[in-house]
Parts: sequence; structure tokens; C-alpha cells
Amino acid sequence: MRWAEHVARMGDRRRAHKLLLGKPEGKCPCGRPTIRWKDNIIRDLKEVDCVGDWKTLAQDRMTWRVYVLAAMNLRVP
Repeated sequence: MRWAEHVARMGDRRRAHKLLLGKPEGKCPCGRPTIRWKDNIIRDLKEVDCVGDWKTLAQDRMTWRVYVLAAMNLRVP
């Protein structure tokens, strides 16, 4: 999620931005849906009760950092 904040502030033509928001090619085994990094970020933010677009949220570094730390604390056993 820290990398996603950095990439969200990049330009749309940068390769990292295209990788983060792009759709993977090919099929997943057993008919599973293709999951993008963007989908994982959205899922993690929903777990910490974040509403709104994650890319606009990432523009504010302090607010984004609060959500990232909250999401990271959910993963700690």
C-alpha cells in the first residue's frame, strides 16, 4: 500500500502506474477471477472502513499513512 501511494501520485504514462492499474492477461486456473493489485488495495481499505476513491485519498500523505498503518495492524497476529 505504501508503493500504491507513490504510484498514485505519478503520471498516467509511467510504467509503474500502468502496472498497478492494468488488467492481467490470460486466465486464472479453475475459473477464478483475475485479481489486480488495485483490487487488493480497495479490499484492504474497506477493512479499515475507508470510503471514497483510493487514488484521491493517496494524494494526502498524512491521511493515507493513517489508513496504511491501520491496515497493517489488522495483519499482525
